[in-house]
Amino acid sequence: LSTTLLTLLKLKPCLSPPTVRIVHSGHACNVEEERHAERVYTIREGETLELTCLVTGHPRPQIRWTKTAGSVSDRFQDSSVFNETLHITKIQRHQGGRYYCKAENGLGSPAIKSIRVDVYFLDDPVVTVHQSVGEAKEQFYYERTVFLRCMANSNPPVRYSWHRGRDVLSQGSDKGVEIYEPFFTQGETKILKLKNLRPQDYANYSCIASVRNVCGISDRNIVFKLTNKTVSPSIKLLVEDPIVVNPGQTVSLVCITTGGEPKPTLSWVSSSDSLPEKSVVKGGTLTLPAITSDEAGVYSCVATNNVGNPAKKSTTIVVRAMKKGRFWITPDPYHNDDNIQIGREVKISCQVEATPPEELTFGWLKNGRALRSSERMVITQTDPDTSPGTTNLDIIDLKFTDFGTYTCVAALKGGGIPEISIDVNISSTTVPPNLTVPRGKSPLVVREGDTVELECLVSGKPKPIILWSRADKEAPMPDGTLQVESYDGVLRIVNVSREMTGSYRCQTSQFNGFNVKPREAVVELIVQYPPTVEPVSLEMRQGLGRPVAMNCRVLRAHPSRVLRYEWRLGNRLLHAGHFDQSDETEYTVKSLNREGWGEYTCDIINEAGAGCKCLFVFTGKAYPPEFYYDTYSPLWQNRPRVYGFKLQWTQMNPNAVDRIVAYRLGIRQVEVCVCVCVCEITVEGTITKGELITHNLTELIKPEAYEVRLTPITRFGEGDSTIRIITYTSMPYNSPSVFHCSFEEEPICMFTQDKNDDFDWTRHSAATRDTKYTPNTGPSGDRSGSKQGFYMYIETSRPRKEGEVARLVSPFFNVAPKNPYGITNPPAYCFGFFFHMYGKHIGTLNALLRQKGQAATEGPTWSLSGNQGDHWKQAKVSIHPTASFQVVLEGIRGPGIEGDIAIDDVTLEEGECRDLPAVSKYRNTVIKYSATMYSLFWAKYNSSLLCFFVNSFQCVSHGRCIGWQGLLHLGGDPGGKGSPSMGTGGGS
Repeated sequence: LSTTLLTLLKLKPCLSPPTVRIVHSGHACNVEEERHAERVYTIREGETLELTCLVTGHPRPQIRWTKTAGSVSDRFQDSSVFNETLHITKIQRHQGGRYYCKAENGLGSPAIKSIRVDVYFLDDPVVTVHQSVGEAKEQFYYERTVFLRCMANSNPPVRYSWHRGRDVLSQGSDKGVEIYEPFFTQGETKILKLKNLRPQDYANYSCIASVRNVCGISDRNIVFKLTNKTVSPSIKLLVEDPIVVNPGQTVSLVCITTGGEPKPTLSWVSSSDSLPEKSVVKGGTLTLPAITSDEAGVYSCVATNNVGNPAKKSTTIVVRAMKKGRFWITPDPYHNDDNIQIGREVKISCQVEATPPEELTFGWLKNGRALRSSERMVITQTDPDTSPGTTNLDIIDLKFTDFGTYTCVAALKGGGIPEISIDVNISSTTVPPNLTVPRGKSPLVVREGDTVELECLVSGKPKPIILWSRADKEAPMPDGTLQVESYDGVLRIVNVSREMTGSYRCQTSQFNGFNVKPREAVVELIVQYPPTVEPVSLEMRQGLGRPVAMNCRVLRAHPSRVLRYEWRLGNRLLHAGHFDQSDETEYTVKSLNREGWGEYTCDIINEAGAGCKCLFVFTGKAYPPEFYYDTYSPLWQNRPRVYGFKLQWTQMNPNAVDRIVAYRLGIRQVEVCVCVCVCEITVEGTITKGELITHNLTELIKPEAYEVRLTPITRFGEGDSTIRIITYTSMPYNSPSVFHCSFEEEPICMFTQDKNDDFDWTRHSAATRDTKYTPNTGPSGDRSGSKQGFYMYIETSRPRKEGEVARLVSPFFNVAPKNPYGITNPPAYCFGFFFHMYGKHIGTLNALLRQKGQAATEGPTWSLSGNQGDHWKQAKVSIHPTASFQVVLEGIRGPGIEGDIAIDDVTLEEGECRDLPAVSKYRNTVIKYSATMYSLFWAKYNSSLLCFFVNSFQCVSHGRCIGWQGLLHLGGDPGGKGSPSMGTGGGS
């Protein structure tokens, strides 16, 4: 940086609602500009999508990208991107649809624009073959008709063509052939019908699928060989159905083909949609090692060869298992009594879940001895009135000698699975259950976060399982289930929360107990929690001497009575008290002083303790400034290698704090080891809301980008900073009034290479030139003479041949008509550029004009051939377009390798070209900094000249800076006559 001219302007308030438009880059095939609808962006699957949302408005609008699934609905989905550029690499077909850019800044309605993204693709086609056989009436012959159907997934819709061998098949070319597209498929398939199959119909058929090379997508084709042996697949399973195995066994399923031409492909599927992870498929054999019960099910072998329908054979794998052994005791059902009594009937039931259920067998023991069915001891299997897998033992006319331990033993016929034994004791002490809640255990009052045990006492023999559930509402238990089993009657809840307050039901289960009406009891749980308040945290900015009021409100608390509050500043108690009927408390500072800045807290306390506190942070920090991004033509160029920028901003809530007395402006060069240069801008008077402040930056080096940090200053100190990036770009591409491109940036100002030429222009810098370059041709630097500067040139070395052409095409420039009926007097523009044509084999350099919607012009608007010497020269030509246009620079290779042609500093200005100036010979006046850079920062304001510092920063890894070595101070009068002096050491 050399010098910086500072100006401070106060303009009228400048607030504006947002506007938005979408621009595109990336790998677009085509962008269709529709007048009355949204634009359509076409891209090939797998390419990169990049959409940028350009917004205006002040304050700077917030940007949000959203997507819908391609319908006309304006409904936004939750998935969003909150930045200006939407970037999707390797886009897939499902990512097509309508994309919205939404910008809002609180002024008016949000601005919304959309663009539809159409993803193009073409899959390989698939040919399927079907045959129909019909008997002709009154004749003894069969007609065999074959259908060949070709299908391919694509976007846009695919077109098909058929070939037999090398011959193209079309409708009407062969009486034995019909080609048609079924109406209901809408062109997604094409069918070739071979009527009354003839010997010549046995041949190779090719289906070619094409999307007409859109987006560079090439055609796809597939070949099918039709012979007299072509037949649909048939298969055979070399296994039994079903297959019953024990857990842990290895199961192999073998499938073989018994027919099919072409040779069928075999695959396996299961009823669970996917094969087990550890399964192994090899050819037609599926192996399931160490099978488990979860892997049981139906497995199918499928054979396909695209002829007819696929062949499918299935088998069921059954894995033996037993689980969940339970019992229950049913007293005499003919008497209204739940107790077991001598002389009456009693039934013992036993249930086991078994796979396969038909292999399940039961046996009964009494006191360890086998029990057989008799007139008084009746044993039945699988009672139809109960669930399957159940056995019952009915004891008729119970006697004292029948008391004892009865054992139900369950087993599977095939063996290999452990038996399940269930013991049931029948005695005079066998009584039905009773359920009570211990004294003092309901209601149960606990604090949030504690561990609590709800308890129900159960008596009776045998003791049943206790089931816990919510009694007050249909809600899950703490573990997420609707019921929780307990064997001791206790429900334990860890880290209890306020949502768990309510009634809990405990009841007996019929399993492992009496099959009688369930006993139940209710336990009330009350969870106390400390108060919840608002605001939890609030920053309040205020100037000195002003009154301040803070309000803290209770939202929820239990118990909600007997609440007290404490106001504090830091650790100092300010005020304390109790709530009356109100649910809020207020604290007021009549006049804020410097000691009043800090953190104020309000603690609300009940029996459960102190909860969340209200926090108020008082500060005198100024709010951040808001950069104004809608400045008209903020960037200007008055010298070849530097540029200036008009920086504008407004101040957010300027009256919220003390008067802003200055702004601290920091500038640093992006991605280069140059750290912050700082100056202060004094502010006279009071800034009002919406007031636009202007500050001009000059002597910015092209094409470097700069980070600008702006910080307001009050008597409190520094406020919040705002950062923006200033990037050097040529003037807007769609406005040809002031276009300039020096090719210093990689995008080369949106110039593109012509796709229909022979070779490309090359962006080049003499500092990076190959040591094998061709001598006696080409420039030794860019147009300014800098070896670090870039330019474009054509490389004429081999393999280039004489007459080959390279074309560089500009972006489109809009020409707006001056009246609504079109352009009657075409406007004039001056197209200029610098060229370098040095070498004995120089060919030709042409400048051409292309207009949208019109055929190419017959000849160039400017042309020059032959050696012009080792100098940069300027060319200018007036053009008169009548529509949106592009300018083309065309280089034609001469007869030899010493024919490099270069161009630089392309310009386009409104108006006719004036007299051509003499070609200037520029010297390299721009400092190219090395790893150590010295920069001098000046500021001029209020008739005083200040020099802030000269710094020398040394680079370390990643471009960081570790300090400076010298400090320069310029004293003396405002005229700058003082002598500079150098100090040593650090500074700030």
